[in-house]
Amino acid sequence: MSELNIKFRDPEEVMKLSRLGSFHQSKLSFLRSFIREFKDWDYKRNLFDLDKNGYGTAVYSFSKNKRNYSLVCFAQHIDENERSDRVIATKWDAAFVLHDGLPTKDDIDRLKDNVPKQEVGRVSYKELTLSRANRSVRAFDHVVNSLSQGKQPDKSLLNKVGYLYRTTAVYGSGKFGLADRFRIKDRKEIYGPFRLEMMLVYLVRQFTFDQVNHIAKSKDPEKAAQLDIKIARNLGIGNSTGLGMAPFIVNHPTLLHQWIYCREKALKDIRSIKEVNNNDLNIFKDCLYKSKVSINSWLTDSNYQNGKINSLKSDLIKFDKYLKKCSIKIKHLWNEIYNWSEKNLQEEGLEYIVSMMMEPYDDIIDPLVNKMSSEEDEYFTIPTHKKVSDLKKILENNYKSIIKINFEEKNSTANFWFISKNKEEPRIANRYEEAGAELEQPLAIARDIKKLYEKILIAKQSKTIGEFLLVNDDVRHVVRRAFIIDRFQYSEIQDNTIGASLVPIDMLRLKLSFFGAVKFDPRSDKWLRINMYQGAPLSHELKKSNDTWVYNVIN
Repeated sequence: MSELNIKFRDPEEVMKLSRLGSFHQSKLSFLRSFIREFKDWDYKRNLFDLDKNGYGTAVYSFSKNKRNYSLVCFAQHIDENERSDRVIATKWDAAFVLHDGLPTKDDIDRLKDNVPKQEVGRVSYKELTLSRANRSVRAFDHVVNSLSQGKQPDKSLLNKVGYLYRTTAVYGSGKFGLADRFRIKDRKEIYGPFRLEMMLVYLVRQFTFDQVNHIAKSKDPEKAAQLDIKIARNLGIGNSTGLGMAPFIVNHPTLLHQWIYCREKALKDIRSIKEVNNNDLNIFKDCLYKSKVSINSWLTDSNYQNGKINSLKSDLIKFDKYLKKCSIKIKHLWNEIYNWSEKNLQEEGLEYIVSMMMEPYDDIIDPLVNKMSSEEDEYFTIPTHKKVSDLKKILENNYKSIIKINFEEKNSTANFWFISKNKEEPRIANRYEEAGAELEQPLAIARDIKKLYEKILIAKQSKTIGEFLLVNDDVRHVVRRAFIIDRFQYSEIQDNTIGASLVPIDMLRLKLSFFGAVKFDPRSDKWLRINMYQGAPLSHELKKSNDTWVYNVIN
């Protein structure tokens, strides 16, 4: 490392929504670390009982050291008018559950009665995650028809879509009877973040390839071709994500901190490297070059997202010119590259380069992956013995911009979050144009922090927090958050989540970037489609796969 004193980036800068909404996948992303950790597990297709139309049951498993995880798939016929990406849909082309162990016939029969019903059904502690998905009908039918005629599908059509199926939800942690987290949280192989969800999606992707090959062969057993491996590898799993994801990052402050902290720690350590060797610089350049090919395949009708894509492309042209001047002879080269990028690039471009800088450094990244979880219960207790003066100092040190917001202005309180009665999903509405503000959910942390600060200013500073809360119980939730941020600097979004300028998909994109999603395609400012595992090794390639597969997308 070095004598340079590189500091962590300021949360006031990093934790703004426009910045968080400019994050990209990286070596820390969950689906990439999942592939690294499970590449040496044994993969098997245990059951494939589909009829000629591709409807029926299939089971896939990962196993190692007597531990087994199995994906159980149920594919069914649905009418065209029944197919919907909305969470309020009641039928899907396929439904999936990740089972703990290898399922027995009784397990499969039990699951067959429940999993396709999703929320209406019930599963057991033997099941770990649950999902459903719909075909991208245009791509799916085209692939089946082409293969059945002995031809490979049109690559240009598939590149526009990028997947054969898209999921609409992946549930876990006790929902609908699934196993509670406490049952499995100490298993070392799944200690990393969202391991079971990543496993489910990866295995679903394999099912989609097997299903199209099967239907095509059923149509014409003699003439049918198998889907070309390169084409399959270039297809991922789509996902439609709405506002249901947004409250997660507000409601899990210590977990949010761990994600951001690990990213910032990686950046700090990389910037601190004094001597950069040629091999590491070449890995960076290679990933950067390949990534530009995939940027050209990011297609969207969203003016907002096209603006971000064009900003990124423009920044990368500037960055290319700068990079030509860079040499490993420069001391602290990564720090020089970062400082130049910070001064010359927009947020989208800067955070893109931050992700790329991680690529050569397994030794820095891998130890951080297992630090991206949090035992949140440990930080729930409020230190009631501390003084009001202590809390005042915490608020002034950690919420500098938030305590300056004037919540008397309409623009500062333009929106409110509520739970849809129809589906119990989070939604957002304009406070001054729509009814229902009395049902507001406690997701306006900035407003509540400001309210707490105003109370603290007039409270007796020598009182204990316990005494203060006796008469101010309405702000207990943000008192807890304030003591959390005092220990975890990246635990809070430093922005107003009910302000008029809020772009809700920034909150979604933050979480999705850590998942490893690509090709953000907003359909409004409240929901978007993404792609996962595009370019990932196929099941038979896992043991020989490299970690830069995410840049292997063919345009």
